[in-house]
Amino acid sequence: MPSLSINPPARLLMGPGPINADPRVLRAMAAQLVGQYDPAMTGYMTETQQLYRTVFGTSNEHTLLVDGTARAGIEAALVSLIEPGDRVLVPIFGRFGHLLREIAERAGAEVHVREVEWGQVFTPAAIEQAIRETRPKLLAIVHGDTSTTMMQPLDELGEICARHDVLFYTDVTASLGGNTVETDAWGLDAVTAGLQKCLAGPSGSAPSTFSPRAAAVINARRSIEAGLREPGDPVSQNPIRSNYFDLSMLFDYWGPKRLNHHTEATTMLYGARECARLLVDEGLPQAVDRHRRHGAAMLAGVEALGLDVFGDLRHKMNNVVAVVIPDGVNGDSVRGALLNDFGIEIGTSFGPLRGLVWRIGTMGYNARQDTVLTTLAALEAVLRRAGASVVAGSGVGAAYDFYADTDSADDARQETP
Repeated sequence: MPSLSINPPARLLMGPGPINADPRVLRAMAAQLVGQYDPAMTGYMTETQQLYRTVFGTSNEHTLLVDGTARAGIEAALVSLIEPGDRVLVPIFGRFGHLLREIAERAGAEVHVREVEWGQVFTPAAIEQAIRETRPKLLAIVHGDTSTTMMQPLDELGEICARHDVLFYTDVTASLGGNTVETDAWGLDAVTAGLQKCLAGPSGSAPSTFSPRAAAVINARRSIEAGLREPGDPVSQNPIRSNYFDLSMLFDYWGPKRLNHHTEATTMLYGARECARLLVDEGLPQAVDRHRRHGAAMLAGVEALGLDVFGDLRHKMNNVVAVVIPDGVNGDSVRGALLNDFGIEIGTSFGPLRGLVWRIGTMGYNARQDTVLTTLAALEAVLRRAGASVVAGSGVGAAYDFYADTDSADDARQETP
């Protein structure tokens, strides 16, 4: 049996997530437990809901945490919104669109798929045409897909869905906190996320929000468990096909009734609350600008090293870049050397991009100048040892120049009357 306590090696996590959690989040998670109906605990739950309304850009009453990783939030949303036989449209532009398709199929949906080449996104016109052709109950689409680093514009899709009476679900796990997400302004009906990327926390909690229209669909299937049920309480003839992910029950648990569903994951709630508190304290526009700035510095650095970047850069997320592995360079060996010699982790990719790109993240607590410069310096050193032709200091130099130029531009804007 192991006799030593857990002592992870020092790592700088510069991949597509997870990333290093903000130390303030880890400190919050070290707080002592309280009972799930202690007034302090229900107070923390209420505070967490209000914080995430700000993070999501919504006034939705039904804003809460689903206990589990980001995938738990996805599954809760889809299994609660979809009845067997419902038509669902899933536009796929990366690995995680395939995940939405699989979960929807498991929920019994008749799933219709549209695909574009990895590295591209959909036009609003293409999605509207697919809606006309398939007449779905639900549109389910990823916002930012880290497998390709692309971000699907959503700002025109809500109006299209409303016009065609289609519910609109999106997964913002990879984008929330580092890219603009406006739930109400964009007409999003169901939105789920995770902590382990731009929110600067650990995986294990899925912040989620649901519009009144989505909540009405979910509550139409509402049931109350035997043992809690009182005379007159609803017993749905078409209940949601999961107990744990039954959002109608979770709405009751997080709502004024505090109707028992499960024992809230207290430590994860502490962490999720602190992630949101830090973002709100920084300001969402400021957090997005921080991710944009450091992501752009990383992009300038890898391009200055002579490395090609994958995908349509007009639609790249702020917080991750896909770098094409140079010919003659063993991608796994480079990643191994970064990890073993420098303690830096970067990512590989999946499917058609497997072995072709590295994914380098600048997100959450790691969206900082020192992490960008450190990663670029280490990548240059490892590439040179691998035989790649790179100019000494070019990556770090380009990032330094980018920071200097943007700082000068910011100073000039502040001085303009």
